[in-house]
Amino acid sequence: MIKKLFNLEGKTALVTGGSQGIGKAISLALAEYGANLVINYHSGNKLAKETCQEITELGVECHLLPCDLSSVDSATTIAKYLSENKIDIDILVLNASIQVRKPWDEVTPEEFEIQINTNLRASLFLIQELYPIMQEKGWGRILTIGSVQQIRPHQQMIAYASSKVAQMSIVNSLAPQFAPHGVTINNLAPGAILTARNDEVLKDEQYKKNVEAKIPVGFIGEPIDCAATALLLCSKAGRYITGQNIYADGGMGLNF
Repeated sequence: MIKKLFNLEGKTALVTGGSQGIGKAISLALAEYGANLVINYHSGNKLAKETCQEITELGVECHLLPCDLSSVDSATTIAKYLSENKIDIDILVLNASIQVRKPWDEVTPEEFEIQINTNLRASLFLIQELYPIMQEKGWGRILTIGSVQQIRPHQQMIAYASSKVAQMSIVNSLAPQFAPHGVTINNLAPGAILTARNDEVLKDEQYKKNVEAKIPVGFIGEPIDCAATALLLCSKAGRYITGQNIYADGGMGLNF
């Protein structure tokens, strides 16, 4: 009986930033359990095509949707694509984000704007566009991808960390409004994860050791470590979970 609750056959998921890293791992997990995928990406067309190929090999459909989420009209662009292609979204995973590493007093207005637009603005307006479809169906799953920086902000990522705190506030606000209509919304907050974004800094062995020392399980996670929790929250198995913030961080958020 439990296994059936994870079955996503007949559902369609949109994953922003779904062509690589955590987004790719979540996309593949959803596809493995039967969901069709719409993969939003901004750069890396080759990577996107490779991810799409892996998804279709699992026996489901995959659509590639290039769109820069830092653009103020990104949500309407995505909604237009879905409408024109007659694609109804059941599951929305808001994974795409931008990090700019630099001291707080060197952040430029342009760097602040691109992070807030991508990490926060796009989340709200994509929900505005896609929630009504879920409400009409009486079923939907929305998952925002946050960060352990919600409680342990990196000193050189002030705008990024702030955007993730604000995104969690969206979840808290919308959960009780959506719940009566069969739609859940939750936040999955990864810790230190081995992705392309972190490759360069983790090449510094001392830096890597310093990071690992802050993680109770003692190692840096991989994208797949986030995928199983995402599957739970995006399936029928997660129907009684909403408005929650769940850390996939090896305990990093506990180590003050």
